[in-house]
Amino acid sequence: MIKVGDKIPSVKIKHMTKDGVKDITTDELFKGKKVALFALPGAFTPTCSAKHLPGFVQNADTIKGKGVNTIACLSVNDAFVMDAWGKNQNVGDKVMMLADGNAELTKALGLEMDGTGYGMGTRSKRYSMVVDDGTVKQLNVEKPGAFEVSNAETILKQI
Repeated sequence: MIKVGDKIPSVKIKHMTKDGVKDITTDELFKGKKVALFALPGAFTPTCSAKHLPGFVQNADTIKGKGVNTIACLSVNDAFVMDAWGKNQNVGDKVMMLADGNAELTKALGLEMDGTGYGMGTRSKRYSMVVDDGTVKQLNVEKPGAFEVSNAETILKQI
């Protein structure tokens, strides 16, 4: 599992743009920037929709005001689902909705979980991190089923 001080691995993920689904590499996402990245088990799932994503949307201006260039939400869903969820949650341009459809980044970080018992296949653990120029500065991984340390309020204290 990735830890504080490690570099983010170079992986290609997807996101929706006005021109359709586009690839973005982790190098493009993190190089020369401070990024607050949070990941969750799935778009439209209860805790993710009621608490996790909304907390980052509500606190986006404050987080960015502390020097964060990008707030990014990552899930093992496709870009169409992430885009629809972002619209449903009124994300606008506050949070970049990233699709790790094949769990390539999630697995490269060592933060995957087995959701087959819930009919969800391989998913991401719930976590948040602060990444500065590609290096992990803070990492908050939740215990299974918990939502205590990966929220926007924790990130606000860490940046």
